[in-house]
Amino acid sequence: MKLLHKNFDSEFEKPGDSPGFLLWQVSNLWQRKQRDALKPLDLTHTQFVLLTSLSWLEQSEEPITQVQLAHYTKVDVMMTSQVLRTLEKKKLVHRSPHPVDTRANQIHTTLLGKDLFAKALPVVEKIDTEFFSRLHEESGQLIRLFQQLLDK
Repeated sequence: MKLLHKNFDSEFEKPGDSPGFLLWQVSNLWQRKQRDALKPLDLTHTQFVLLTSLSWLEQSEEPITQVQLAHYTKVDVMMTSQVLRTLEKKKLVHRSPHPVDTRANQIHTTLLGKDLFAKALPVVEKIDTEFFSRLHEESGQLIRLFQQLLDK
C-alpha cells in the first residue's frame, strides 16, 4: 500500500522511517511475547522487572527503598508503588521500616519472591534470546545503542 504524504507535515516519508514508531512496534511485539511467557507464573512483565531488579539490588546488602528501585528501573515512582503493593499482596516482597530514613520503608524479596524470580528469569531470558537471535552478532551493537540512549 502506498501512502500519500498530503495533509500533514512530517520529516518522515512513511511511519516505518520513524525510529520512534519502529521502537514502539518492536517494543509491543517483544512485550507481548514476554507477557505470554510470564502468564503461567502469574507475573506481569513490570512485576518481573521490579522483582528481578530488587533481587539484584539486594546483593549490595544496603537497604533498598521504593524510590531507589524506581530510579534504577526507570519506572515512574507511583507505578513502582502500585506494582510493589501487588507484589506484597502476592507475598513476593515485604516492606519494613528503613533503618536510617524514618520517612521510608525498605523493601525485600521474600523466600517466595526469590523462588519465583529463580523460575521467571530463565523464561524471560529465553524469550530475549529467541527474539533478538535474528540480529546475530549485531545484538551487541543494539545493546550499546540502548545504553547510549539511557546515558544522561
